[in-house]
Amino acid sequence: MPMRMNVSAEPGGVDLRPLSARSVVLSLLLGTHPPELPAKDLVRGVEPFGVGGSTVRAALSRMVAAGDLRRTAGVYRLSDRLLERQRRQDDAMSPDTRAWDGDWQMAVITATGRGPAERAELRARLTALRLAELREGVWLRPANLGRPWPGGLDDVVRHFTARPDRPARALAADLWPLDAWADTARALLAHAERAHRPADRFTAVAAVVRHLLADPVLPPALLPTDWPGPALRAAYEEYRRDLTAATLGA
Repeated sequence: MPMRMNVSAEPGGVDLRPLSARSVVLSLLLGTHPPELPAKDLVRGVEPFGVGGSTVRAALSRMVAAGDLRRTAGVYRLSDRLLERQRRQDDAMSPDTRAWDGDWQMAVITATGRGPAERAELRARLTALRLAELREGVWLRPANLGRPWPGGLDDVVRHFTARPDRPARALAADLWPLDAWADTARALLAHAERAHRPADRFTAVAAVVRHLLADPVLPPALLPTDWPGPALRAAYEEYRRDLTAATLGA
């Protein structure tokens, strides 16, 4: 069963979402380290996107009430929940990889009797670890990532390394829709290059971030030629630097 990736219904299409004060505020904070900014910097940062100061302040109040942000002495910072989202985003932008020796990381679900919500949550956690489901209850990926196995899964999943009998490149192609991911990545790059208005460029780069979260980060030997992942990451990093310099004066 191929892993579900963040590709458009039509390969090569782009998934753009409406611009909002909340989305811009979150993008500013998610791209800032440490993820905290005074209200005046957030207002100034959102202005180029055509969002007024009163709208930003109202959005900040709602985000604090919803638990998205914490406020201390006029400084807004990401909540613990969104700090985890920043960690995932940082990992997607700069994944921790190591030389691949041919081993695959395998995870077998051992727990039974779980309800639909628990099963869906476990699938989401395994997908976030960039594992793909070979068949029901069996997940795997090349063992080329430097991240540790999260201890919180040990009571429901058994994990180990192995070498499947199938050729690695063919197995990767069956597990992930690599050509579709690459087509969408190239479409996003072209769209971002054509976008000149701040709001248009913002929505394009936000789609880039979502797409990179679904990059399986495979060893180069298992990828199609001219894999656009590095170019997509470079485009995001350039935008992040420009946004910081232009809107936050950093």
